[in-house]
Amino acid sequence: MNLENIEFRADDFEFVGDKQNINIDAVAPAKPAWKDVLDRFMRNKGALIGICVILFITLMAIVAPMLSKWAWDGMDTANANLAPSTTHWFGTDYMGRDLWVRTWKGTRYSLIIALVAVVIDIVVGMTYGLISGYFGGVVDAILQRIQEVINSIPTLVVLTILLTVMKASLSTVIIALVFTEWIPMSRITRAQVLRIKEEEFVLASKTLGASSPFILFREILPNIFGQLIIMSMMTIPNAIFYEAYLAVVGLGLTKPLASLGTLINDGFELFLVHPHAMIIPAIILSVLMLSFNLFGDGLRDALDPTMKEM
Repeated sequence: MNLENIEFRADDFEFVGDKQNINIDAVAPAKPAWKDVLDRFMRNKGALIGICVILFITLMAIVAPMLSKWAWDGMDTANANLAPSTTHWFGTDYMGRDLWVRTWKGTRYSLIIALVAVVIDIVVGMTYGLISGYFGGVVDAILQRIQEVINSIPTLVVLTILLTVMKASLSTVIIALVFTEWIPMSRITRAQVLRIKEEEFVLASKTLGASSPFILFREILPNIFGQLIIMSMMTIPNAIFYEAYLAVVGLGLTKPLASLGTLINDGFELFLVHPHAMIIPAIILSVLMLSFNLFGDGLRDALDPTMKEM
């Protein structure tokens, strides 16, 4: 076909869209940062599943012991080591106590320990890292040497010392967490502060005469808080597992109190004969840790999409 002989008329073509506004750039409506974070989080199916499971387990830990007709510490040796049934949904332990109630009661204590670990991270670890990273120099050197000394002491030695001077209880578990769990958070916080304290907006605040507390809590902390929240969420499954480890070495809750760790430890002794006593709390512990990991990953991707692994 010879294109040179083809004639084009003006009405053969028309603009797509509004002819009057074709050269005007469309401006997208402003969107708050929290909505952007929420949208990214809601698109993460794994994170949604994780938080739904966490809420369900938390609700069961609160409601199930209150609605059951069995007492969490009620013993009936005539019905010891019963398999799961319609009467005892999770069976009974070696003392005839209902495992349905004790498992959810133990989950409650495990969640409390996880919450305490987060508070320790935020209060102790974050404050320690902020001070060390911001002031630097001699202050940073002294604080880092103290941290290295504490971190160099093996966890087993700390547990042995605690076991010799204290009785196994919830307070002992919390003290063990205070000794060791804040160090990773302080390192992350210090690294973030060292990165951001030389930014122009921080230097401008110093030039204008802002005080150190103002710069720390109004300029630096809001810009690193997302990373710290992510780190705190990752601490929760570690704290739950740490509590289970303490129960194995004899630093768990005192009987008849129970946590998921102590239930697993008690069930392990009868695993070959009555496996349900160990398998059921172990499954709940595993699902809870996995859910917190999924939730933490989703929160990380929502708050900082650049950290998402490709």
